Amino acid sequence: MNRSDCPISNALDYLGDKWSLLVIRDIAFFNKRSYNELLKSSEGIATNILSSRLKNLEASNIIKKEPNPSDRRRHIYSLTESGKDLLPILIEMILWSAKHYSDNLDIPVDLVQKAKEDRETLINQLMDQISARK
Repeated sequence: MNRSDCPISNALDYLGDKWSLLVIRDIAFFNKRSYNELLKSSEGIATNILSSRLKNLEASNIIKKEPNPSDRRRHIYSLTESGKDLLPILIEMILWSAKHYSDNLDIPVDLVQKAKEDRETLINQLMDQISARK
């Protein structure tokens, strides 16, 4: 799947579209776990795009799909360890947006402040929250 030996190009091979990053964001920050919850993203993802991104992210071992314990006909999605390792990148993207393009963005001020003061603690707290979800 790699187009080159460049590590940035390699990451983009797995994450190089906005929808994949938004799916990861919704799972990580908004605890969206089902297809229908992910479909309701405010950016308006199309069903075929969401289905494709979920399959790609699962094949890349960034998310995992499991049967929903309350309805075995449906599935829930969660981040793998590889997916959780993307949290620092998402935090940096939030900080970059807050610094350069904050007008009219829905950026939680407390999240930005926590990230500025102590990124490691914030990332560890988010990792713990994600790991605790069942």
